[in-house]
Amino acid sequence: MTTQEFIAALRKTPDHQLIFENEAGDSVRPGYHLTEIKAAHFDTVDCGGQTNRWDETIVQLWVPAGTDDDEYMAAGKFLRIFEKVTAMIPLQLEAEIRVEYGDENFFPSLYHVESIVSEAGTTRVQLAPPATTCKGRDRRLAEVQTGACCETAAVACC
Repeated sequence: MTTQEFIAALRKTPDHQLIFENEAGDSVRPGYHLTEIKAAHFDTVDCGGQTNRWDETIVQLWVPAGTDDDEYMAAGKFLRIFEKVTAMIPLQLEAEIRVEYGDENFFPSLYHVESIVSEAGTTRVQLAPPATTCKGRDRRLAEVQTGACCETAAVACC
């Protein structure tokens, strides 16, 4: 999901409690903080010798130890923090938004936002763990499916 799509969804329900949850239905505990927003830019070279570039917006969540807060952050508060940050650093609204979090139910990672569902005073952000892939292999498979020659890579895929 892009940063722009994510923010647009939150703007529809600013008074809702914002709940982040994984595929198993576990949620980031109430009382979490939005501790950091990162504008990340990646320049990479894959095993096929091809350069890749992309941007991501990373929002970092954290729950303080020993918190007894039973309230989730409102979507409107999240938006106010986001808007304050966008006045300070450039964020690419077309970039994928990722959620950085970890606790006893979530392995520390950068999660993908799969979907957002709003109902009955809550907005639930469905998170999915990242997966690894081989860009060289993915490109080769796409070329085979389109009939393009797969012998054009500068470096052979591992």
